[in-house]
Amino acid sequence: MHDIVEDLKWRYAVKRFDQQRILPQNKIDILKKSFNLTATSYGLQPIKLVILSDKGLQEQLIPHSFSQPQVGQASHLLILCVETRVDSRYINSYFDRVKQVRGTNSEVLDPFKEALIDDFSKKDQTEILEWAKKQAYLALGNLLTICALERIDSCPMEGFVPEAYDRLLDLKSKGLTSVLVLPVGYRAEDDMFSGFKKVRRRLTDSIIDLT
Repeated sequence: MHDIVEDLKWRYAVKRFDQQRILPQNKIDILKKSFNLTATSYGLQPIKLVILSDKGLQEQLIPHSFSQPQVGQASHLLILCVETRVDSRYINSYFDRVKQVRGTNSEVLDPFKEALIDDFSKKDQTEILEWAKKQAYLALGNLLTICALERIDSCPMEGFVPEAYDRLLDLKSKGLTSVLVLPVGYRAEDDMFSGFKKVRRRLTDSIIDLT
């Protein structure tokens, strides 16, 4: 029986990647599909995943990542981004997709659709971006778990300069802004931190059972 708890114990924030080992395409495909299946608020998916394997670009991004070398060492660099506009057009496109996939008629969908359009029309851009960023964190958690299950090493990062990433990757033209970075690949054999025991609070200090 697969022991997911042991997989999660195996996972750690890699400090040094093996630059000679590249993730096979089937592993990248799993990450793509897992990202797309992440739960998001209202199902609106205001997130996109940029997958970078251009070593030249990865190297250029290191100075904009507080000099964290994993950005350049990793087999692939995943950049979690959010849509900069979630408006009536975006919401309508989501419901069009629902009709296409499920065959649900407009009479059933329209009340919810109109309620969402009304709700988002009352939010300013800052509120919408903050909401979208929360969805990116949901996706990151999902990706970290999938990485553990697939024995893909990773290192989640908030420490980077989004404006620089957006400029170098031309994300603005795609209606996106970067939120999180996740280098993935395989840990180097000389990464001394890989053998350290995981430090967490005792279960009694982090869990409250109400019975």
